[in-house]
Amino acid sequence: MNNPATPLRIGSLELASPVVLAPMAGITNVAFRTLCRELEIARAGSVSGLYVCEMVTARALVERQPATLHMTTFGPTETPRSLQLYTVDPETTYRAAKMIVDENMADHIDMNFGCPVPKVTRKGGGAALPYKRTLFGRIVAAAVRATEGTDVPVTVKFRVGIDDANHTHLDAGRIAAAEGAAAVALHARTAAQRYSGSADWNEIARLKEHVTDVPVLGNGDIFAAADAVRMMAETGCDGVVVGRGCLGRPWLFAELSAALAGRPEPVPPTLGEVAVIVARHAELLADHHGEDKGLRELRKHVSWYLRGFPAGSDLRVALALVSSLAELDGLLAQLDPTIPFPKDAEGPRGRQGSPGNVALPDGWLDDPEDCLVPAGADLMHSGG
Repeated sequence: MNNPATPLRIGSLELASPVVLAPMAGITNVAFRTLCRELEIARAGSVSGLYVCEMVTARALVERQPATLHMTTFGPTETPRSLQLYTVDPETTYRAAKMIVDENMADHIDMNFGCPVPKVTRKGGGAALPYKRTLFGRIVAAAVRATEGTDVPVTVKFRVGIDDANHTHLDAGRIAAAEGAAAVALHARTAAQRYSGSADWNEIARLKEHVTDVPVLGNGDIFAAADAVRMMAETGCDGVVVGRGCLGRPWLFAELSAALAGRPEPVPPTLGEVAVIVARHAELLADHHGEDKGLRELRKHVSWYLRGFPAGSDLRVALALVSSLAELDGLLAQLDPTIPFPKDAEGPRGRQGSPGNVALPDGWLDDPEDCLVPAGADLMHSGG
């Protein structure tokens, strides 16, 4: 097992802590990443992990769509800069990765093959694509080829498989490593599970045993620092990828880095400290999106921030409809700053939903070596 206190090396990148922020659509923009980094510095003394930009579509990046380029914004002191691509086509993958390195857009490229959303898998993208082993390998190889001669590593994230009858993660890990990926990450659910039920950490252990030449990172059901310690101990994985667990808790990374290094964890914030964090998040979102859109973006975070705290329904509703920084300041001032972080704020958060059949293109499961690029899937993307 990787010693949690040991830095994690991913190609040219050396991370002081083996913790990665998972890309989440509409969440992990420059504002949220900056906030997480600021809180880790304030509470742990330094930035020690990897904070990944929200996923962008390779085709949209190559076409230089303004909204996509805006999503690739990084903070002036942000390093390493990590960008995740959603892609289904080797040629477009190569062009996007080449653009990233030629224009110095990022220091790390991650590739997402974990999205379980029906509109994506129905076209053969996301979590459906690793079933096509040869096509999957060619896509990974294209990104690696585009970054040759640079210090930009390519990593790959995927799920256990389409469903319980069609596991693909062991092949995906082997193929990705063989094609030059610097690390692989497994969300230990199938696409059919979506975000429901429990992640099967045994599959992370199986992947770690199967892939021995590059780091294997585990993802799924890390909602507290103790979960990360336990995942690494139980599976032998080299690092952890944290997504929904940090929603409304951007200070979680300071707790993770402390726990994995064997240091005492910082004390969770009081409601007054959370209010300061919310205000800072709003300020950063306003800087990135403009005040009007920035405050609209903040609204979805409010319930996560206030989870478990006694705030009153009227105030919660007002905060969920907030439309200006000045209004936000007035509402936050109504919170009791002395209330400690509540025990019942811990545990699963974010989307969970229900399992279901995976929508796939007709005949998708007939031939795992079929190399036809999924038609229309390059326009789709969501979280993984």
